Amino acid sequence: MAADIRSAARALLSWYVEAGVDEAILASPVNRLRPAAKPAQAPSPRPAAPPPANRAPAAPVPRPAAAVPRAPQAELDRPAEAARVAARTAGSLDELKQVLEGFEGCGLKVTATNTVFADGVAGADVMVIGEAPGADEDRQGKPFVGVSGQLLDRMLASIGLSRAESVYITNILPWRPPGNRQPTPAEIATCIPFVERHIELAAPKLLMFAGGTSAKSLMGRKEGITRLRGTWMDWPLPNSGGTIPALATYHPAYLLRTPGQKASAWKDLLALRRRLDEVVKAV
Repeated sequence: MAADIRSAARALLSWYVEAGVDEAILASPVNRLRPAAKPAQAPSPRPAAPPPANRAPAAPVPRPAAAVPRAPQAELDRPAEAARVAARTAGSLDELKQVLEGFEGCGLKVTATNTVFADGVAGADVMVIGEAPGADEDRQGKPFVGVSGQLLDRMLASIGLSRAESVYITNILPWRPPGNRQPTPAEIATCIPFVERHIELAAPKLLMFAGGTSAKSLMGRKEGITRLRGTWMDWPLPNSGGTIPALATYHPAYLLRTPGQKASAWKDLLALRRRLDEVVKAV
């Protein structure tokens, strides 16, 4: 009996972790099965005495508005600046991975199981950049290994590419947001310096942004993915002054939810294949 209770408790805790629950609401547990006590009836208020004759009621004294505390901008920028400094110390992809695994400036790392760095062929002509790891990626420590990753593999195979031979894959965020929630602007700003350094060290000939978060974050754009996809952009290298051609398309997870957009994604893949052939031919 005790073993069954412990097993059920572990299963419940695992479910909480999977759902992104990382803290308790109250300091002590509450027995929800105990009948709630009936609230005591408050005594009836006494009627207010009328104001004295020939005397105007006193005007209420206005209370000053409570100031909303706000962190200084320098404090908000501190994790991003620390990330920029740390990323610049890496002279290779292996060093960048070590720096990222040792970085403590992003709270997502606390709730994540693994640091998801990259997969595929380092130095490949095409580098795919997604948004953030999911549950499968967090468990295995590799990007795009779940259902959406299987679709990505089929998409790449349709134009003769594969992560095993000709594609390098990573994400904007190396750590899974709890419950697969949308990452905050501060979390993205902290991780972007590592992604920029990642691109510099991998040195691809073409970039493909899978999803609106990666396209907007790396290109500094505000448009949604429906406006950004299908159009070639130039991603500026932070230090050399050069650029890398970049193409945005729908994230495979979005295509699984909205299969009607697969035709548009197919056009993007064909555009990527044509541009890649042009680049390879020119070399």
